[in-house]
Formats: sequence, C-alpha cells, structure tokens
Amino acid sequence: MILYLHMARVHAHRKGRSHSSRPIQVNATWVKLSKEEITSMIVKMAKDGLGPSEIGVRLRDLHGIPLVKKVIGKSITEVLEENGIKSSTPEDLSNLLSKAVRLQRHLSMHRGDSNNIRSLELIEAKIHRLVKYYKREGRLPQEWKYKTVIAQLE
Repeated sequence: MILYLHMARVHAHRKGRSHSSRPIQVNATWVKLSKEEITSMIVKMAKDGLGPSEIGVRLRDLHGIPLVKKVIGKSITEVLEENGIKSSTPEDLSNLLSKAVRLQRHLSMHRGDSNNIRSLELIEAKIHRLVKYYKREGRLPQEWKYKTVIAQLE
C-alpha cells in the first residue's frame, strides 16, 4: 500500500500541491535557435534589468522556448553566473524583501490595519527561513542580516 502524503502549506490551514507538474520529457523540435543565440538573448535580457523568472517567461512567450534547462542544458541562473551577471541576493529573497518594504510603507500610513500586520509577520518569517537556508548553502554571507520592523509597528 502506497501512502501519498502532501506537505501542508506553511501559513495556511490546508493541504495542497504548489503547482501542476511539468511534462517528463520536452522535445522542443520547433525551437530553431542555437544554444549560443539563446545564451546571448538571456545575457541581453539580464543586462536590460530582467530577473531570471522574467527572462524565462519572455523566452517562453515571445520565442517559444519551453524550458531553457532542457534546451541548452543549463538553467538561466547558471548562464548568468557563467557570464559574470550575478545578483547580490537570490531572486526569491529579493522579491520577498520588496514585498515587505511595500507592506511596511503601507502600515506606516495605516497603523490600525491589523490584518496586514499579521501578513508582514508571515512575510518576515519566510524571509528569516530563506536567509537561514541561503547562509547554510553559502549563497549569502554569514553576516547578512534582515532587521525586523514588527516591534516598531506595535
């Protein structure tokens, strides 16, 4: 008997899968671009200020490249690191940081918004968890610190 256990969501009281699954094998026979052309497009888009996920979406929607890793054998972040384009913080962490800053700005004007105070607590918990992971993996320096603002709001 096989039991399928699903991870519960971290900050919600429900179970669920994060997204639909990708196909096992992608044979993108319709992609006529070479690996070098795709790599140069990735580098050009990164120099224009796009993040790795935005580059992937553009390649998929505008050029019909389904999964960059399957087509060229390397992920977008690996291509950027090889070409000397590396961000100081990982993309998911920087997205959470900008979300926290936007919420802090909102809460400075609307101090009674208790629902969003709780949302900020949850976002900062995610930030702390990600920072701990990236420090352990060596992608962030050990002295990197995120200063919490929850105590200042209450």
